[in-house]
Amino acid sequence: MSVKVNITSKGIQKVLKNYNERQAIAEYIWNGFDANANTIRLDYEANPLGLLTHLTIADNGYGINFDRLQQKFDPFFESEKAVQIVAPKHTSKMHGRNGVGRLTFFTFAHDAVWHTTYQSEQGFRDGEIRINTGGLNSYSSDFSPATSQVGATGTTVSFSNLKISQQDLETIVLPFLINEFCWFIELNKHKNYSIIVNGEALNFSSNIKSIEEFKLFYPDTSVTFKIKYVHWKENLHKELSKYYFLAGGEEIYKDYTTLNKKSDDYFHSVYIESDFFLDFDFKSFENEGQVAIFGAAKSSPEYRFLVKALTEYLKSKRKPFLKEYANNLIQGYEQDGIFPVYSSEREKELRKPALVDFIKALYELEPKLFGSLNTDQKKTIVRLIDLLMRANLHDEIFEMFNNVIELEAEEQQELLQLIKGLAPTEK
Repeated sequence: MSVKVNITSKGIQKVLKNYNERQAIAEYIWNGFDANANTIRLDYEANPLGLLTHLTIADNGYGINFDRLQQKFDPFFESEKAVQIVAPKHTSKMHGRNGVGRLTFFTFAHDAVWHTTYQSEQGFRDGEIRINTGGLNSYSSDFSPATSQVGATGTTVSFSNLKISQQDLETIVLPFLINEFCWFIELNKHKNYSIIVNGEALNFSSNIKSIEEFKLFYPDTSVTFKIKYVHWKENLHKELSKYYFLAGGEEIYKDYTTLNKKSDDYFHSVYIESDFFLDFDFKSFENEGQVAIFGAAKSSPEYRFLVKALTEYLKSKRKPFLKEYANNLIQGYEQDGIFPVYSSEREKELRKPALVDFIKALYELEPKLFGSLNTDQKKTIVRLIDLLMRANLHDEIFEMFNNVIELEAEEQQELLQLIKGLAPTEK
């Protein structure tokens, strides 16, 4: 059977614009997890020239039910927003919701064939779906009316006429997959979720900088929260840094941590397990922001206690991290010639150490100040600080930064104390 899919060339071009081979391969893996698989197998072979000759992605999920095949492949839309694959905000389930991911193979292959086994009322059934880049707006399919001999559900996607090399797969795609799925594998570690590449489990621990487990106990109601904190080396792509609330081993809800998007490369995940969340209504907060969800916890002393404790904990973990990165920032500024050129060694000895210390301390307070600046902008802000310090204009320094960045009351006090501690410099 051949069916034309309801998507235009314009829609396909938008998908082409938004996806590369790394994202596309990740999307097929997400499709497997969305189908309740706990194991995804990626297998490949290459010829002597290093070009891939064979690539398959297999899962042990519930398969593609051919009775609902049109629902899986037909509902594509024209708007750019619709063709983008966006994960749900407050749950880790169902990433590939609109099916567009099934067409992204054209970023790395010319042909794709789905071999699937699913369970119907009559028993296990087998099916096959074929699409090629020459006809992305149509697919052909066949299914067996007879009972399958496999006896287990699952889907294997085979890609042929590949456009990707073994080196690109191993040096670009696989590291991308580690960063894409490390938080999800950790979330489902107790379920033994895994991604197997050519027979070996992908090593997600390679992205872990540190990991700690501990408990928080609220004595008034004897509620215990089991905490697992993971500090990641590299970013988690669109997932960012989040709290994951679990009960009975199942994710109930997730939301951004209070230190998310601080422009400091502090990538972290916090997994919180407690029976307390079994009766907690998170849904009423789904359309509100991060502050609102934590603000709503004022009705629950246990939740207020939890959030306060975790916020302080994350701040304590972030401080040494920021110190390390502040040192890296100074080294980069030295190499790029950002600091002023002083007229004499004596002047340099008098002025530069205080300037360096202030910039490091300012970075630790608000890294966002130093993000996304070009060389000229870096020189301007550093030399402006140097001039204000040289003139002992401490009030002006405070006003400048207090007006430029949004600081909480506690952070304002930190900035004020930092500036008051500046030693006068000789003019």
